[in-house]
Amino acid sequence: MKKLRFITFFILIASCNQKYSYKNRMQDDLIYLSADSLEGRETGKKGEKIAAEYIKKRFIELGLDPAGTNHYYQNFNFKNNSDPHKEIKLTTEETDSSITATNVIGFINNNAKNTVVIGAHYDHLGYGNENSLHRSEKSEIHNGADDNASGVAMLIDLANKLKFEESIAKNNNYLFIAFSGEEIGLLGSNYFTKNPTIDISSINYMINMDMVGRLKKEDSSLAIYGTGTSPIFTQTINSNNSKFKIIQKESGVGPSDHTSFYLNNIPVLHFFTGQHEDYHKPSDDYQKINFEGMLMISDYIFSIIKDIDDNEKLTFKKTKNESEEVPRFKVSLGVVPDYLFDGEGLRIDGISDGRPAQIAGLIKGDIVIKMGDNKIKDMMGYMKALSNFEKGNTTEIIINRKGEKIKKSITF
Repeated sequence: MKKLRFITFFILIASCNQKYSYKNRMQDDLIYLSADSLEGRETGKKGEKIAAEYIKKRFIELGLDPAGTNHYYQNFNFKNNSDPHKEIKLTTEETDSSITATNVIGFINNNAKNTVVIGAHYDHLGYGNENSLHRSEKSEIHNGADDNASGVAMLIDLANKLKFEESIAKNNNYLFIAFSGEEIGLLGSNYFTKNPTIDISSINYMINMDMVGRLKKEDSSLAIYGTGTSPIFTQTINSNNSKFKIIQKESGVGPSDHTSFYLNNIPVLHFFTGQHEDYHKPSDDYQKINFEGMLMISDYIFSIIKDIDDNEKLTFKKTKNESEEVPRFKVSLGVVPDYLFDGEGLRIDGISDGRPAQIAGLIKGDIVIKMGDNKIKDMMGYMKALSNFEKGNTTEIIINRKGEKIKKSITF
């Protein structure tokens, strides 16, 4: 009897640890997914398959039901195009020249009428491809710790919370999808919405997490896209926030997997902690992740899900497609913009070696406020200014550096 009580106590302790040790497991998941042994998780390659197997095992550990076409997997095939401007065609047919990729899908069935989709892409750039920003003759592994092992680790964490937290109501089912092929054209999410493994009309809304591992400790800025895709979102986001400086973007269209769902008239929320100088480079490693910040974001998303759970199916609202307004330009400064900056101008978050900005002496933290005759109030103003120049042009640029206005000469 004493032995039985000890076993019961041990099981209880293990259960509590499983329910509440979110941070430690989220860190372990991210470190595994961004390890060199996965070789950058390139779509269709060995590393992607290892990552898919790991995510599947984590879904099984959490007791999620399989919801793919092949148990937890939804395989799809595509052919690489020699022309990067052509759309990649997806198919279920496997041929000698096709590449097979895999979405990993788990399900919490609460026997509800509607289902919330929670997604994050797990693929990355492998040893680097045309999307890499690394300038070197030597191929190096692009581990993608922030992009997007962070989103997948958070997805698994939310599955943990939604499976075991007793405070969550059961008015929705939950479908967890780790997408592949995002880096080469939102392939996995595109394929899923065209070949859904549940009734797509039953999807209530979709939450997407892409690059959520670099929350800035100085101001805790968090970007949320898609806030205009349902009338309830803005109020819910604000009423549950006490820790973040929220940058709201209404548009449901953007360069990540939530776009595929928005285009199917499904409300979306996309969470993002901003770009950085390690984006699409081998230096995007787990040592630079803010794990404490990830825990805060996961708890925040969980609170939003709980708040919305008592509502009926959300109303979808179309938003302005901001990407259609982006001007075309032939030159660039060679900077990584701070997408979370909401002041006047464009703040620089990173500088590329050997590019015009570095040659002119610009540094991280500088705020570009004027380029030639063009005043720059925001990101759109910056892109419009760039569209006026061609390679070889020289112009004057004015920056705000810690309150001091400085003039520089830039040659594109």
